Amino acid sequence: QVQLVESGGGLVQAGGSLRLSCAASARTFSSYAMGWFRQAPGKEREFVAAISRSGDTTYYADSVKGRFTISRDNAKSTMILQMNSLNPEDTAVYFCAASTTLGVPIRATRYGDWGQGTQVTVSS
Repeated sequence: QVQLVESGGGLVQAGGSLRLSCAASARTFSSYAMGWFRQAPGKEREFVAAISRSGDTTYYADSVKGRFTISRDNAKSTMILQMNSLNPEDTAVYFCAASTTLGVPIRATRYGDWGQGTQVTVSS
């Protein structure tokens, strides 16, 4: 088990940027693939982006491809989601998650540990 804490959420205007961070408690951070998910009120949780254990491979949902960038710093046990060109449809609670599976998992069921979430609100 690893504890995850998101930070960096807030309110921005459409077209703006935000940088989300996910801090992990485990020193074995590099043993986990990591991912970001988001959930808006009344909607199911959806996949946003994922990154492999080494950080060499990434995958993005079509809705954020070209606008968001996922990265990680294994020495600092931290994962980052850089969000650019935000629009109101990006408004949601964003969660980071850790997975023991290989590759770049995109299914929520492949992730065993989750952060508490951080609110992102984009105004038009």
